[in-house]
Amino acid sequence: MTVPALTLRRLAVAVTVGGTMALSGCGDGSGSEGDSLTLGFVNGDTSGFATCLQKAVEREAKEQKVKLSTANSQMDAGKELANIEDMISRGVDALVVQTVNVDALEGGIAKANAADVPVYLTSLATEDASGILGAAAVDLKRLGALDAGWVAEDAGGRPVEVGVVAGSPGASSDLMVTGFTGALPGNATVVAHQPGMFNPVKAREVAENMIEAHPGLDYVFVANEDMAFAVRKTFDAAGAEDVRIVTENGTPEGLAAVRDGRFSATVANSPAVIGGTAISNAVALLRGEGEDRAGGEKPDKITHIPLTLITEENADEAPEYCPE
Repeated sequence: MTVPALTLRRLAVAVTVGGTMALSGCGDGSGSEGDSLTLGFVNGDTSGFATCLQKAVEREAKEQKVKLSTANSQMDAGKELANIEDMISRGVDALVVQTVNVDALEGGIAKANAADVPVYLTSLATEDASGILGAAAVDLKRLGALDAGWVAEDAGGRPVEVGVVAGSPGASSDLMVTGFTGALPGNATVVAHQPGMFNPVKAREVAENMIEAHPGLDYVFVANEDMAFAVRKTFDAAGAEDVRIVTENGTPEGLAAVRDGRFSATVANSPAVIGGTAISNAVALLRGEGEDRAGGEKPDKITHIPLTLITEENADEAPEYCPE
């Protein structure tokens, strides 16, 4: 897919990663003598996406035979910067970072560069990539546009009312929503747009208000599957079973909801793919040789993570979401 680079000053990442605050070792040794690598993975928080991303990072580190230390910033900018500083002091060869705060990320990259420790980013790419080793980037605007394309096709030209349950204010949610609303056809009118804060309880409140104010609602875009499940239950309880929900993640639970009709579509945004790609490509770039995970040539500095619109017809083709 084509993914534009995302500016640091515009991005407050809402896709997050999990783990623990304590640093921990992972992996089963190193490569050949003289080629041993130690990576530091600075995680963002402890959501389900988070946990899966960390599992993917750990699995690929073991596959690549590199040592791995991990830390979790728990969505705290100060902890993120402290974790980066701690990793540098431990002498890691490179950092893989899922940021939680723009300023902390800028400061952390500056400190890492000063210490000659390359930084590889997950989920985003900086507009000026000269200060990073590379990135496994997700095009969040395209993610939203894929869901909008499904709505456009399903509506078939008839006038429809659309609601948006966003995440928390910030570029991660904003980019998804902008991609969605910007790709809607002229016959689709957005009649409601409220943040669900990536919280199912808050999303339920938003859904209650939305269906009460707009009983003619036809479609709703929800910024992740956790919220989408809460929205679906709320609509069903209000007798609005016909409202069609489009969302994103591609979890096993989400795929099951697509298969049975609770969700009309979801976009597979796989932490397993992001984490595996980040580690394998970072290693290849550090060593200046090797192949990417697909067995092709040396990876580009910025790798664009594939996004797939999942419907009932292709649910069995969704990528792995969470490593075992």
